[in-house]
Amino acid sequence: MSSRPVQVVTFALAATLTSVFFINFCATVFRCGCVSLWSGADTHCNVHIQGVKHCPWCSNGLAASMVPYLIMVAVQAAISFSPRPVSPVIRFVAAAAAFPVVGAVLAAIYQWASGY
Repeated sequence: MSSRPVQVVTFALAATLTSVFFINFCATVFRCGCVSLWSGADTHCNVHIQGVKHCPWCSNGLAASMVPYLIMVAVQAAISFSPRPVSPVIRFVAAAAAFPVVGAVLAAIYQWASGY
């Protein structure tokens, strides 16, 4: 099997993981009230409550919240499609781990910039 299909599958699995659990990650790091996609997503986020500090990822709308998501997925793509010869398992673990690692860095930057 050539490495390109393995890289595509690796990226697809890692990006799917990020896509499904991005909002859970938001809720974990910002404690904003977001819940799983299948439980209401951002319906309970503090961006819908007046008078409280709003979640930095949710407060500027969907387009703005896509920025950290797309950065995470871009890092996963870079890892998945790296030309370095790496075992498929290690490539997937690294791509999947990029989600919480890059997410934590981005969350810290957003928290610092917004004073959240």
